[in-house]
Amino acid sequence: MRIGILSRKGTLYSTRRLREAAEERGHEVTIVDPLRCYMNIAAKRPRVVYRGEPLHVDAIIPRIGASITFYGCAVVRQFEMTGAYTCAESEAIARSRDKLHSMQLLSSEGVGVPITGFARSSRDTKGLIDMVGGTPLVIKLLESTQGTGVVLAQTRKAAESVIGAFRQLDANILVQEFIEEAGGADVRAFVVGGRVVASMVRQAAPDEFRSNLHRGGTATAVKLSRTERNTAIRAARKMGLTVAGVDLLRSNRGPLVMEVNASPGLEGIETTTGVDVAGEIIEYIESHAVEGDHPPAGRKTRKKTAAKTSRRKGTRRAAAEAGAGSVEADDEARDEEE
Repeated sequence: MRIGILSRKGTLYSTRRLREAAEERGHEVTIVDPLRCYMNIAAKRPRVVYRGEPLHVDAIIPRIGASITFYGCAVVRQFEMTGAYTCAESEAIARSRDKLHSMQLLSSEGVGVPITGFARSSRDTKGLIDMVGGTPLVIKLLESTQGTGVVLAQTRKAAESVIGAFRQLDANILVQEFIEEAGGADVRAFVVGGRVVASMVRQAAPDEFRSNLHRGGTATAVKLSRTERNTAIRAARKMGLTVAGVDLLRSNRGPLVMEVNASPGLEGIETTTGVDVAGEIIEYIESHAVEGDHPPAGRKTRKKTAAKTSRRKGTRRAAAEAGAGSVEADDEARDEEE
């Protein structure tokens, strides 16, 4: 099977692991920089052209960073038009990136979420703060990732000041209740094909309320309760994602979904739990994608007999193909690991 991994940088842990897992199972893998794709939008023969050559794949694994969501989703959509299977459809990626839309969809499904407020006019700031139960509260930019653009306001004055500052920047924000009983911890449940295949608890660093590992948080493997597993699965399903990282808070009223990530990073979950999550993703694709009759590629990937050799050589090829080390790739790959 020919698999394209849409990623700005082949040496990123998640991209590298996905390539290793696919090649070890005998698949031909191409690392595709989505920003180097361009599209022939035709009624009968839609095509994706990559670096001047038509690209034919049976399946794609989108690793679309938040900073390139619009163009990245357009590329994924074009692959969908060619008949390629994708484990994250374009509409699902766009849906999950919009925090407001996500909260609305999850709440309509009866999935527990933190009390969330949204308003446009600064004259409604007082009512917005009261709506979520007063301070402390959390203020989030609608399209933030990895904990950026997220502020904890301890007092009403601080909340009004932060909301006012965001309003002056014409930024769209959410205001959410602060779940104090979570103790600065959250749960990452990794969902593949309607199953939670791995889970961990992330604990925020001292004097920090965000538990993201990128911000110094620590992680330990955890066994989820049935309610937590079901909540994560329902959340991923409602977003339309077959592969998702669902972030949960443990509250006094049960698990609450903070976010559903369409491009969840593999490094934290694999190193913490020891689960071959990349392999789970590839196996799911194997059971759902259909190999097509495509023209021969310019270069074939040889099947390796030793996993170690595959990983070492695959990393070098990925780096070369995806422009590893370039300033442009570094900047835009940074937010690819949600």
